[in-house]
Amino acid sequence: MRFAFAGIDFLADAFHGFVAQGWEPVKLFTRPCDGVHDVNVAIVGEAARRKLPIQMSRIRAADVAALKDLGCDALVVAGYPWRIPDWTGSVAYALNFHPSPLPEGRGPYPLYRVVLDGLDSWGMSAHVLDAEFDTGPILAREIFPVSPQERHETLLARCQMATGRLARAIAADIEGAFARAEPQGEGSYFPRASDADRTLDFTRPIEALMRQVRAFGPIETMAKVGPSEIHVGEAYAIEAAHDHEPGRVVHQYRRVLTIAAKDGYVVITRWSPVSLTAAQYFGR
Repeated sequence: MRFAFAGIDFLADAFHGFVAQGWEPVKLFTRPCDGVHDVNVAIVGEAARRKLPIQMSRIRAADVAALKDLGCDALVVAGYPWRIPDWTGSVAYALNFHPSPLPEGRGPYPLYRVVLDGLDSWGMSAHVLDAEFDTGPILAREIFPVSPQERHETLLARCQMATGRLARAIAADIEGAFARAEPQGEGSYFPRASDADRTLDFTRPIEALMRQVRAFGPIETMAKVGPSEIHVGEAYAIEAAHDHEPGRVVHQYRRVLTIAAKDGYVVITRWSPVSLTAAQYFGR
């Protein structure tokens, strides 16, 4: 069996899951990445090693139709942001991997809200690729508990490992998986995170601030410190009663800032006056 893959490193475990079951990759569809939030170095390297054709531009109807000439049986999508044209008649199967327990958590990247909203369970789903995003019949789903101290990095790792398991199971019996696919019911949609979601407001309790820091992790939160805005990569909390004005820097040691919050202090250990994305751009 042969397949094409559309995605980036984010959920490349789907690619490797199909390969592990003996499927042969024939083409990679990917997209430009900023190297910080989105990365495709590993999957592009794997495709190059296998001498696969690599397409960085958006998939068009002609690209899908051309898969038939490659003897492609399936189009596997994972972490691809663009709508894919009708695939019926070109490949026998097309499926998408989404980091949520569908039908809950539709949307471009729902992981932030899991931590921000303090949800107690989450999951990973694979569904038939449909005309609308994240709405096709469910092929497989894995649900797991979420820790009260869950952070972006651990949640993403759990979704990635679940992706590999789901991909191997589907690849082992794709005909049966599609035959058993169950339509989705009503669900929920999580919009893309905004700058407001990422901004630390020191008048809030430190528990809420730490939840923001855990939710975004390497994506960074933002904070106003004096007249400047900084981008926070790592911070910790001290619970303590005090009479400092929230937002005031009460202590600094080297680059470590201790800032008063409503009911304690936020100790910012890794920060920058520019975002990682900007630093990556200007560092080129």
